[in-house]
Amino acid sequence: MPSNNAAAISAFIEGAPPGELADVIADIQKLTANEPKLLASVTPAFQKYNEEQLSTVKLPGSSQPVLISPYNSLGDGRYYDVEGQKSFAFDHQTQKAADVQSYSHDSEHSGLISSLLKSLSTHSIEHYPSATYTVCPTSSADTIAILLVSNKYSPSNFWNGRYRSTYLFTPSSSTLSGTINVDVHYYEDGNVRLTTTKKIPETKVEASSASSSSAAAEIMRKIAGVEKAYQEELNRGFGKLSEGEFKGLRRQLPVTRQKVEWEKIGGYRLGQDIGGGRSR
Repeated sequence: MPSNNAAAISAFIEGAPPGELADVIADIQKLTANEPKLLASVTPAFQKYNEEQLSTVKLPGSSQPVLISPYNSLGDGRYYDVEGQKSFAFDHQTQKAADVQSYSHDSEHSGLISSLLKSLSTHSIEHYPSATYTVCPTSSADTIAILLVSNKYSPSNFWNGRYRSTYLFTPSSSTLSGTINVDVHYYEDGNVRLTTTKKIPETKVEASSASSSSAAAEIMRKIAGVEKAYQEELNRGFGKLSEGEFKGLRRQLPVTRQKVEWEKIGGYRLGQDIGGGRSR
């Protein structure tokens, strides 16, 4: 039974909506008050959530958030920020950073990574004003990870949303692949969640190896084109949902064009009241 409980809790954590992990943890603590050690036993679920969701954290003494991902992980709960040249410890349950140290990650693609960071910054400012991003070499050192996440939380209006994109660029073959994820949760008088995933198949990028800045610009042009096409695809999908499936779910008003007050249904006179006040 304990293992079943741990599996269920892990599923709740990994499926937490954007910006609502703390709420999920609070609910789990209430439900497992008689097993206080259970939450501590599912640390891998917290790590999986934070890395997959590209969670952000502000380092002590800094106002700029940095990303958590499997690509900038140093192991043992430590991560690094390429742009700030810092490494730090990260608590996956509290989502807090500590023990910040100077750190420089050497890579044969350092010039291209630096240029990509500049191009990604421009792209982010233009399209995702509240985004956090990073560019870093992967563990294989043959591929560069280009990561971006944009969160928008509005709990007072009962909704939260997250956009995240992960691209992998291989300089040796000049190819780009990736994934775009959109996750929106609306929970006023109900519970509606939209999650979408768009796989970007491997595609050739005409990136010149002679100049890292021109290569980075070409890579970002390709990414911008992919994201624009996906945004248009989502807009068309939303239009179809509004006029199709969602419209079919709506309950039609009666012939009086007024809502029926069901709590007073016993007092209606069928012919007169529901017939709009007409009597024969």
